[in-house]
This record gives sequence, C-alpha cells and structure tokens, in this order.
Amino acid sequence: MPYNPSFQTTPHLLKVLEEITALNARIQGATIGVGWVPSLQKDATARQVHGSTAIEGNPLTLAEVKILAEGGNLPHAKPRAIQEVLNYFAALRFIEKNAKVKEIHIRDILKLHSIIGQKGALDREPVGLLRPYAVKVGGHLPPPAKEVPGLMTDLLAWINGPGRTWPAVVSSAILHYQFEFIHPFGDGNGRVGRALATWELYRRQFDSHHIFATDEVLLEDRQSYYRAFHRAQTQGHDLSGWVEFIAEAVNEALRQAWSRIEAVSASVKGKQITLTPKQEKLMALLRQAPLGIQEIQTELKVTKPGAHHILKPLLNADLIKREGGHKTGKYRIA
Repeated sequence: MPYNPSFQTTPHLLKVLEEITALNARIQGATIGVGWVPSLQKDATARQVHGSTAIEGNPLTLAEVKILAEGGNLPHAKPRAIQEVLNYFAALRFIEKNAKVKEIHIRDILKLHSIIGQKGALDREPVGLLRPYAVKVGGHLPPPAKEVPGLMTDLLAWINGPGRTWPAVVSSAILHYQFEFIHPFGDGNGRVGRALATWELYRRQFDSHHIFATDEVLLEDRQSYYRAFHRAQTQGHDLSGWVEFIAEAVNEALRQAWSRIEAVSASVKGKQITLTPKQEKLMALLRQAPLGIQEIQTELKVTKPGAHHILKPLLNADLIKREGGHKTGKYRIA
C-alpha cells in the first residue's frame, strides 16, 4: 500500500511556515557574495554534528567537536566518541556532495548508514544493510524485519513523488518521522534519520548555504523531541503535532543563524559591511568595556596604524564611537 502520511495544515503550522519563509529569505539575501559565509557554514556543520551525536549520548562538547573539525586531537577523549563525531562529519560531507540529487534511493540510505557506522562506531551489525532481526527502542516496537524493505520503498516513493508538492520543511519532517518509525537498521537510526531530514532540506534547495543547525535545537530540548515522536505514535500516526514541532525547531535554528549573521555584519548607507575576524574580536571586546588605542593594539596584536585601519570602517558605519581626545580617548560601542 502506498505511503500516505496523515497530518493537518493547522493555522499554527501555516504561521510558522510563513515566519520560516520570511526569515530564510532574509538570510539568503544577507549571505549573497559575502566573505564570511564559509565560516558560518563550518560553524553550522560543527553544531549539526555535535547536536545529532550528543542526542545519542556522545559526551564531546561543541568546543571539542570544533577541534576535531580543524583536524586537532583530543588525547583524553574516548576513541569511540571521536569516531562517532568524525563519521557524522563524513556523513554531512556526503549529503552536501549530493545536495542536488533529484531522488533519494535505498542505496543512498545504505551508504549513509555505512559512513555513520564505519570503524566500529555502531553497536549492532550489519552496517550498510537493513536489519534482518526485530528491534525494540524504549516503548517503540518497530515493524518486523520482513516488512522493512517494502516500507522503505513506499517511503522513498512518497518523498520522491507526492512529497515534492509540500514545503521542504514539511516533507523533511515526515521523512524524519517515518524513517524513525520503520527503524530500518540495528543501530544508528537516529543519526541517519536526522541526516536524511537535513538532506531533504538541502536537495529541495531550502538550506542552500548550509548555515543553520536544526539538530542543535533538537538537542536543546531533547525531551520535547522524544515526546513529539511518541505522541504521534499514540495518536495513530497523525503527524500534525510532529510537523509543527519540527517546523518550530527549523524556525528557531534560522533565528539563531540570523543572530550569528548580525554579529558579523552591519548595514552602512544601504550597503553591506563585512567584518574581518579582528573587527569581530574588537566588537566583542568593546561590548565588555571601552578601550583606548594602545589597549586595542595589545588585544589585537597589531601596530597603531593597523589598529586605526581596523577602526576606520567601524567608525564610518557608526558601529563604534570615540569619546575623549585623539591620544587619550576611548572607543566604545555606538
């Protein structure tokens, strides 16, 4: 029987989707042709990796995940924890590389699972193959193993067909839920399911710059995430509440991304000004306390001419102001 998800487009869902559309458009417009997008992408990827692996119990902090992202070492961390994180980075690279595929096939999902489970990062085999045995996850008893291939075929037929008629946030949420309900693997279903949900947003060109992290939001309210899933199960797989919950999480992830964009950009005379890393650092310092020119030189490790070069665009943009004399004055946030 073809998969036909049951959910209602409630007034609340429509309101959230409108907010998402407006906020996403604002973000896409702000990130056209600016130099700091790669740093935002790198930051968002680390937040996605940390969020999805931490939901499953990985103990590494976001700071430690960022160290691994830069190729650094964590000598005191458990090898398994490190491998889980490295595998999820590889999984996100895989879906980024395939962000524009027209359809997702079962072989793609098996490949994703094999990446997430490589080098002993999963507790149960087989890795890269559908489970041949029954599983139970908390109070959830997924379908029997013999039904899994057919259920996955039906789900992919929906996501590659009728699912395209719905907004990307909606199809991503439904893909996420039904995948977790089927639970097609012995282990790693949570990470694969969240990666699939992200992939759906990528391939539908919703998150075209890959600069927000929904999994970080899910981690922040993990218990609500679990409750939303179980509530849908107990309500006869009515996904109305689940889709609303995921839409709210995406909206929050976008709001957080916008806050980060505002932290590194500003508007001056109708034109966008992009802050350099040293200007970002100076702005952060000035939010704590006013600084004189010599203090700025010391903090930023630059010469006096270098400090003035950093200060000039910020002064012109009215982001900061100087109070006092030329030699003894201090700079503060405007």
